[in-house]
Amino acid sequence: MNKLNKEQFIKTAKLVALIYVAAFLVMNWSDVSWIFNYRAVYGIVDDFFNPYPGIEASSMGAYFYPNHSRGVPSGSGETLKEVKTSYTDKQNTLEIPKISISVPIIFSSSTENTLLKKDLDMGVVYYPGSVYPGQVGQIVILGHSAPPGWPNIKHDWVFTKLSQLGPGDEILIDLNNKQYKYIVRQTTIIKKGADVPTDASFSGKNTLTLISCWPPGKNYQRIAVQAELAD
Repeated sequence: MNKLNKEQFIKTAKLVALIYVAAFLVMNWSDVSWIFNYRAVYGIVDDFFNPYPGIEASSMGAYFYPNHSRGVPSGSGETLKEVKTSYTDKQNTLEIPKISISVPIIFSSSTENTLLKKDLDMGVVYYPGSVYPGQVGQIVILGHSAPPGWPNIKHDWVFTKLSQLGPGDEILIDLNNKQYKYIVRQTTIIKKGADVPTDASFSGKNTLTLISCWPPGKNYQRIAVQAELAD
């Protein structure tokens, strides 16, 4: 192959490669568009150097109800007299049918950020200090969220659609072959570290709060979905 033909071959190869890449991007835009979103890329870098920022142990006390004002996040531990459950063969699983979520629940042994980040990579975190389903007090479960178009890597995407939940929607916790059903009461956007608005009707009951960053993938605020154990 002479020099002229070689140069022509290289130009043709580059053109074919360019056309191939362009066609690939067009056909798979919904899956790869996040690469061209500078905010999404910034989020990856920021998440790498600041794993799950803002959910420090010192700021989590405000999310527990009742007793958070007295510094007793785990509640009384008293078991409710009547707790209706269904049998399930699933273990340690959080299910939210409306947004097609079925993910492992990780019972974190520490509130240290680095360990929480590792646990969040494996699912949603049952925050230390929470009571168990059926006990009087509050359960707090943390999960990551991600911007639209974010690839489904690890469990960064788990609570991305949390804002779609509204009053009456179901949240299920599968534990020890028992399925506990929670009914969503309210969804609230709050400032970092601020108290989750509480309702006096929650007193003496077993309640669940799902918490993630808001907007998805950003550390500006928090979204809190509060639910009550079904009668």
